[in-house]
Amino acid sequence: MNQNKRTIAVLSGKGGTGKTFVSVNLAAAADQARYYDCDVEEPNGHLYFKPEPIRSEEVFVPIPFADAALCDGCKECISFCRFHALAYVGSKLMVFPDVCHSCGGCMLVCPKQAISEKPKEVGRLEIGMSQSVEVHSGIMNVGVESGVPVIRSLLADQRDGEGLLVIDCPPGSACTVTESIRDADYCILVAEPSVFGVHNLDLVARLCRSLGKPFGVVLNKCTEEENPSLAYATQHQIPILASVPFDPQLAYWNSEGLIAVRESDTYRELFRGVLNRIEQEADA
Repeated sequence: MNQNKRTIAVLSGKGGTGKTFVSVNLAAAADQARYYDCDVEEPNGHLYFKPEPIRSEEVFVPIPFADAALCDGCKECISFCRFHALAYVGSKLMVFPDVCHSCGGCMLVCPKQAISEKPKEVGRLEIGMSQSVEVHSGIMNVGVESGVPVIRSLLADQRDGEGLLVIDCPPGSACTVTESIRDADYCILVAEPSVFGVHNLDLVARLCRSLGKPFGVVLNKCTEEENPSLAYATQHQIPILASVPFDPQLAYWNSEGLIAVRESDTYRELFRGVLNRIEQEADA
């Protein structure tokens, strides 16, 4: 894996485990990096990076539009749509854009070519710079059902450019996470030291295995007490990339929107160690 083209995705089974903390610090620890915030419902990486804005652009998806003059009510499009985004009411074809998945199939099956498409805005992208990190954020519009189109647009140019690429995934293991890690070279799973943390670690570990993605775990908020997530990782032979302590200083930096590796040589070395460990895992 080419170090200057490596793509690392950071996952967690739920919110609040420290996924964004790990993602932001990994990107800041690299000599050159691009950070992609795919948690498009609630992106917050920019609160740490505070990027200088470069550009912003809207994200659109195509939504079907029926020409009443051409439609003869054959209902072929309705039979085709598995998401029930179309209905024929009275003598008019109605489109329900909130459940449309923008597949374009209704246009293809219409024998009268009565269906065309018009754009619907579903979100926006924001790009900026924070020291040596290029920050890309996706923001989904309120009321939009799926973040996948915004994530897809956000990551469309991920292979363009140099430097480490860090993807801050949405929490959980749903389709938005699958879309986020689709082209990742390596996945980092962030886990808390609790039984509930093990359950969430297992969810994302199963996802990575099903997609054939190599992965390791960062154990966050570690204390001297028993760590069920450590036991799980050991039992399932998951590489432990780092153990981050339960540190009040980290809590303070997080509350102030500060990045640990920019405040502390100790944490800079810790996260550079994670990057070095991934390099070793990739070359093994």
